[in-house]
Amino acid sequence: MNRALTLDDLVLAGIALAAGLLLAFLSRTLLRWLAKHAKRTRWSGDDVIVDTLRSVVPWALVAGGLAAAAAVLPLTRTVQHHTDQVLQVWLIFVVTVSAARVVAGLVRTVTQSRSGVAGSATIFVNITRVLVLAIGFLVVLQTLGISIAPLLTALGVGGLAVALALQDTLANLFAGIHILASKTVQPGDYIRLSSGEEGYVIDINWRQTTVRQLSNNLVVIPNGQLAKENMTNFTRPEQQLTVLVQVGVSYDSDLEHVERVTTEVVADVMRDVSGALPDHEPAVRFHTFGDSRIGFTVILGVGEFSDQYRIKHEFIKRLHRRYREEGIRIPSPTRTVALQQGSVVIPQQRAGTDVVPGAAWSEQGHNGGTPTTP
Repeated sequence: MNRALTLDDLVLAGIALAAGLLLAFLSRTLLRWLAKHAKRTRWSGDDVIVDTLRSVVPWALVAGGLAAAAAVLPLTRTVQHHTDQVLQVWLIFVVTVSAARVVAGLVRTVTQSRSGVAGSATIFVNITRVLVLAIGFLVVLQTLGISIAPLLTALGVGGLAVALALQDTLANLFAGIHILASKTVQPGDYIRLSSGEEGYVIDINWRQTTVRQLSNNLVVIPNGQLAKENMTNFTRPEQQLTVLVQVGVSYDSDLEHVERVTTEVVADVMRDVSGALPDHEPAVRFHTFGDSRIGFTVILGVGEFSDQYRIKHEFIKRLHRRYREEGIRIPSPTRTVALQQGSVVIPQQRAGTDVVPGAAWSEQGHNGGTPTTP
């Protein structure tokens, strides 16, 4: 437009800007109310969506108010074009950042929805966030009139060089994706590697897997190494597992009585101790005639791996007390040691020597007599 700026233009622009600000304030109030109701639901994904909308919608309404104000002002075509571009870039930036937050939050919600001790698998969270931001960046370049075809070509050629330089890093990246996609290991699982490391999987990111040991130490394992190791997963296919406890009683014990008492103790432990399985059927299996005892195995049911130590502790205490009350004896191992008396050869006394080294004392000499030689 070439006409001069009037007071009516300023008033209309002010009204448009004020309307945008007012709508932004009202939308933020409404979304705050929705956020309170979203927290009452079981699904945490609605919390992420509403929280993101609280940052997107007000800024979008403010941008709309600015665009309406710019439209009623008598701006030149060049100024109007640049103003529209700035508002578009601003809006695309806000939407891109918010979309990245929503997608990353939903992925984190999915990874945290399973039972376990661990946090999220940040490898998927980071990948989705980077992809959304990259798409938003390309849209901004296209909006500004910058061709993205040469950029994509350069990225393709440069990506080949980067891939050759970062072979180990990319190997860890794809190994982590493969581990999570195949569901062999998930955050929260208790694993044990053939090299000896064991613990709860805390996180799987683009380079490494973090494992928390029962001693609360963290072990960092490269994803490539984790994919190559022989590994035992104590959480899959089921988190519940059985624990074997070895016990032995003396040969003069009534085995029927021993089995009945032991079964009662197992049932009490399964019912009373936290982490045990109340529905677990007590099992006692005799298996060995030992040197001093009859050995048998007691099978306990535990909810997850770390519960076994508390359950075994309580079971052994209760079983020992109950055996003492019932008169059931747990013998200690016995060993027979044979001793053979040997003879000592003492050298013959030399002539002219008053005292014989190593001479044997007779009973009389020991009581105050003289030493004698053999």
